[in-house]
Amino acid sequence: MLDDNMLNFDEERFVRIQSGAVALAATARPMIRGFLEAGVERIFFMGTGGVQLLTLPAIELAQRHSAFPVSACFPAQAVLAPPAGLDGKALAILPSLSGTTKESVALLAFLKARGVKTLSLTGHADTPLGQDADETFTNFAEDDTSSESFYLQTAILMLALLQETGAISNYDAITAELATLPALLVAAKAAYEPEAARLAAEIKDEDYHIFTGAGAVWPEAHYYGMCILEEMQWIRTRPVHAADFFHGTLELVEPGVSVFLFKGEDACRPLGDRVEAFARRYTDKLRVLDSADVALPGISDEVRALVSPVVLATLLERLSAHLEVLRDHPLTTRRYYKRVEY
Repeated sequence: MLDDNMLNFDEERFVRIQSGAVALAATARPMIRGFLEAGVERIFFMGTGGVQLLTLPAIELAQRHSAFPVSACFPAQAVLAPPAGLDGKALAILPSLSGTTKESVALLAFLKARGVKTLSLTGHADTPLGQDADETFTNFAEDDTSSESFYLQTAILMLALLQETGAISNYDAITAELATLPALLVAAKAAYEPEAARLAAEIKDEDYHIFTGAGAVWPEAHYYGMCILEEMQWIRTRPVHAADFFHGTLELVEPGVSVFLFKGEDACRPLGDRVEAFARRYTDKLRVLDSADVALPGISDEVRALVSPVVLATLLERLSAHLEVLRDHPLTTRRYYKRVEY
């Protein structure tokens, strides 16, 4: 056991949830093959809110390796202004931790009426999304474990698509490495715990942060700023892609301005390097989280690049665990969430 000194962390639960996500690898290929044989020619990821951000690395993975159309849509917008091709030859993948998200439930009925094939990814089976989609994969998770779970599930689905369409031939090798990841993530959390505690104490009273990153880790920068600090801690953030950092946001950087830079291990890493070189000159509050600093024994460079957002998400959960205690603001506390009609 590695979690004795980790704040509010259940190692057994975490490993069970992330292993459950990786278990999708056993059925993903036949599931995707079945959709392709049924005439699917394009795929839309349609998640509501932050969970949609967690699908973006998988979408980019598919787009880099294949011309098979894979894209993202906002559910509430798709119902009002559906994109071309949202028809019987389309597969919509709907991630929803609760399985009851109102916009996604309304979208599912809309999609079924158009003949769109549907696959839901949920944390709870006995829910509208868990029961009414054409195919469902359910892996129980909660807020503190859902990021890694959805990153892994969506990556595995796109790896299955690439394998089934002939774009890659190493699906089995990649997913075998992914099977070792849950235990490695626990070790990564344990190693990061002292830094998480230090960083939480440093930023607990700060009320504004710029978050940036590129490639596979950009969605995690956006997600952590919007869904954790804004929604769960009521802290103002400015998520901006590292490719756009020098087209506006750089003018906000000065001493005292907090910049969080997330760095991954894919081809887009130089964009983060450029931001780092600039920010170090103009602010005393540059915070860099780099997946390359994390030991992942047995994980190849190819798979490290793939799981960079998973690694950063697992480190940031430790930061969140300390922040909620130091700020006396539980991550479950909301002002408006239950009062808004979605």
